[in-house]
Amino acid sequence: MTTIVSGSASQALAAALADELEVPLAGVEYDRFPDGELLAAAPDFDDDRAIVVGSTVSSDAHLELLLLQDAVREAGADEVVTVVPYMGYARQDKAFEAGHPISARAVARAISSGADRVLTVDPHEAAVCEFFEPTATAVSAAGRLAEPLPAGLEEPVFLSPDAGAIDLAETVRDAYGDGETDYFEKVRHSGTAVEITPSDVDVAGRDVVVTDDIIATGSTMSEAVGVLQERAVGRVFVTCVHPLLARNAVTKLRRAGVEAIYGTDTIERGVSAVSVAPTLAEEL
Repeated sequence: MTTIVSGSASQALAAALADELEVPLAGVEYDRFPDGELLAAAPDFDDDRAIVVGSTVSSDAHLELLLLQDAVREAGADEVVTVVPYMGYARQDKAFEAGHPISARAVARAISSGADRVLTVDPHEAAVCEFFEPTATAVSAAGRLAEPLPAGLEEPVFLSPDAGAIDLAETVRDAYGDGETDYFEKVRHSGTAVEITPSDVDVAGRDVVVTDDIIATGSTMSEAVGVLQERAVGRVFVTCVHPLLARNAVTKLRRAGVEAIYGTDTIERGVSAVSVAPTLAEEL
């Protein structure tokens, strides 16, 4: 028997996954001791197989995931499958300078210690899956991003912020069933300074869907949208797998002229318009 066990940051997704798989959703408890230490428990878990679902959107969420893995193992689970819909630290896949950690490797090793199998959704760099032991499975949810888009987009262009994300734009375009794809040239001068060079795509009067795997602060995306506005674009929609949307990212994007923002529930936000649960269920 399989039971889904949810981290506090992924409760809606865990419930949707339980529905997809037609398995129970375990009761969970999250608490904090007076000294600040966390407690994450599944007091009624009593099955052979646990699927622990938790996006690691913070350091607390990372620790909570480890605690839940240990809790179900302590309760008698023979197999622990860990689903990390959004893997924090995945973009830190190399040491930035001498003496720095490879943070993605460090957290992957910690998660691996309590899991028999790990799944993650659209990691920023697929190579981070190799840091897990055994190697994690990367699941692509890009095709789901077409679902919330309005029908009848006007000569749509599916645009990625850089050449490295063009496959994602093509996947969303193919799922939508119409349109062309292109990308912006992006040159990063520092951790905060990014130069966007317009591409040659004609966007005048056309609807544009800007796609990316993750939107963090929204600064680069809003700059790209600003370039589109200078070219008399039609409507602009933004889609992403992981809507991190830190601080004032939503405000930046709306002020730049974005009509709507659509994300998945790998990170549960107000813009999470589509669930990755069906895609994960296919792998489980």
